[in-house]
Amino acid sequence: MLTLKYIQDNKSEVIERLSVKNFNAQTIVNHIIVLDDKRKILQAQADAKQAEAKLIAKEVGALMQAGKNEEAEVVKSKTASLKDDVKELNAQQVKVEEELQLNLVLLPNLPHVSVPKGKGAEDNVTVKTGGEIPKLENALPHWELAKKYDIIDFELGVKLTGAGFPVYKGKGARLQRALISFFLDQAVNAGYVEVQPPLMVNEDSGFGTGQLPDKEGQMYHATADNLYLIPTAEVPVTNIYRDVILKDTDFPVKNCAYSACFRREAGSYGKDVRGLNRLHQFDKVEIVQIAHPDSSYEILDQMVSHVQGLVEKLELPWRILRLCGGDMSFASALTFDFEVFSAAQERWLEVSSVSNFETFQANRLKCRFKDNESKGTRLVHTLNGSALALPRILAAILENNQTNDGIKMPKVLIPYCGFDIIN
Repeated sequence: MLTLKYIQDNKSEVIERLSVKNFNAQTIVNHIIVLDDKRKILQAQADAKQAEAKLIAKEVGALMQAGKNEEAEVVKSKTASLKDDVKELNAQQVKVEEELQLNLVLLPNLPHVSVPKGKGAEDNVTVKTGGEIPKLENALPHWELAKKYDIIDFELGVKLTGAGFPVYKGKGARLQRALISFFLDQAVNAGYVEVQPPLMVNEDSGFGTGQLPDKEGQMYHATADNLYLIPTAEVPVTNIYRDVILKDTDFPVKNCAYSACFRREAGSYGKDVRGLNRLHQFDKVEIVQIAHPDSSYEILDQMVSHVQGLVEKLELPWRILRLCGGDMSFASALTFDFEVFSAAQERWLEVSSVSNFETFQANRLKCRFKDNESKGTRLVHTLNGSALALPRILAAILENNQTNDGIKMPKVLIPYCGFDIIN
């Protein structure tokens, strides 16, 4: 959430920069400023009435000490009216503050100055590529490979739950576990502290990281307890630091977590959702950092390099995209997407997003740090990235490594899964 002060001090800049995200902010920004002015006026009126009541109270005391009780009662009667006025002004102020808050949460985060304009994925910018795209003849897509080698059962998942909830079997299940362990080990070796978070969160946590009220339609909601199944481990892990004041010597704060992730994916259909391409439940390892504002973009580069190292070790062809304004999330200031090439589907599949949210989440979380230089507190910067999401990584491994003898495993995974080929 943008701070009210920043909006007041940088009105034109906020409107201009949000236009990069194709968001017309002028009406909301103007309304926010009007509401804040109204709030200040109401506060000033209430303070004036309160001050007047205090003066009258002193006058009453002085009259009573002088034995002028009748005069004191006459003057005292005025305070009741003033108290009613203060009560009414406070009630009006609460309503204005509630409306102000509702409008503040409607504004997306400001995009970084390096974010290109654009409407959607077609306007993203490729910044780096690596690996070799395999040349395969008569390559099978992963959903056919899964059936051929009996490693993923999509139909059984439909029976048990519904579409988008596959059942991993035999070497498929072991490969899933191998990928999770490999990603976690790589993160821990890079200095991230592993946590195992809950798979459900409350409304405060959903609000803290920007899922609520923006994405409630895409989250599974346990209505009886008002809890939400997490769409990513980013939500509970980042919320560890909600209402926390750090010391500037604590940075960088680094956590990683494996979790199942749950997304309704409402409105998704067609060939792009077949097999593992788009699921309602999937596994992912997430990396999260809480950073000093002065170093967050250097840290973002480090996180991008970490994910690059993972796809390289898995021997997959990859590319990194800088997302345009129209393809960015509500909360992000700058996002880099990783894609790997699917040889059988002959297209790129997104497997990771690495983002800097600057102070947007921190303001919602009320996560600050004590700044030794200013002797006050400042909002931290939050960052996160998929490292990595499993479904499309698994799809690319299966498709790109298929041979007449079976599906060969990347060398780095063999110690984790205990086999070198699926046949």
